[in-house]
Amino acid sequence: MTINLTVTQVLAGAGVLLALVMVWRAGSRRARAAAETARAGVRLLWLTGRVLTTAVGIVGVQWLVITHGRESTLLWVVLGLPALFSAYTLTRALTVTAVGTGRRRGDRR
Repeated sequence: MTINLTVTQVLAGAGVLLALVMVWRAGSRRARAAAETARAGVRLLWLTGRVLTTAVGIVGVQWLVITHGRESTLLWVVLGLPALFSAYTLTRALTVTAVGTGRRRGDRR
């Protein structure tokens, strides 16, 4: 049994294979983008939970010291230390330290 294919049939077969590969790659890109979007949402939710938990802890300790503590130094430490941490964090977040040049995919840092 011999297979006789014309040039047109071979080119049509190659075109169909190329189309299938392109559709498969586009689908995997969309799936990767959807997964990244889901991960970003979970990261934001996780970060929000950690921030709220930390804030509740800080406020709780401050409340205890203000209502039950009579020592002035302890009051200043409990109120001032979180203020220093948040000022440092905000200053780092809002300060532009370097103008980044665009990197290409695969470049080393």
